[in-house]
Amino acid sequence: MQIHNLVDWQTHLKTLRDWKEKEKIKYIGITHYTESAYAQIEQILKNNPIDFLQINYSLQSRKAEERLFPLCLENKVAVLINRPYEEGALFQKVKGKSLPEWAAEFDCNSWGQFFLKFIISHPAVTCVIPGTSKITHLKDNLGAAIGRLPNASQRQKMIGVI
Repeated sequence: MQIHNLVDWQTHLKTLRDWKEKEKIKYIGITHYTESAYAQIEQILKNNPIDFLQINYSLQSRKAEERLFPLCLENKVAVLINRPYEEGALFQKVKGKSLPEWAAEFDCNSWGQFFLKFIISHPAVTCVIPGTSKITHLKDNLGAAIGRLPNASQRQKMIGVI
């Protein structure tokens, strides 16, 4: 169970803790999608037992790497990523551009996989929620989970592309 966008989070967290103690639910999480909430999220993670965080993260929006991801790793908080394509903005940035040849080094066959492999290769990330209603996109997204992932130096090159 997650508290969406931190709406009335203090009240909800109290309820969810009670439910977890009574084994009505197994995990408690918090979500948000804007960087302006990161300071508050950091404080919640530091002061409350949270099982997972759902947050935005992409090649273009990497601020979660600074303080949230290390905190999640330290406290064994699972990390779910929303908005991995920046609502399509990443595809607009690469429109008409060929995928770099070196992307084949980590078994990447499309821009969608490029964006997803960057995310899932971060050690703090547990899961990505790309969301789609098109089967072709679903199949392509699944390709990001196949084969090698980019290493640290390849991740830096990926950042340079964007």
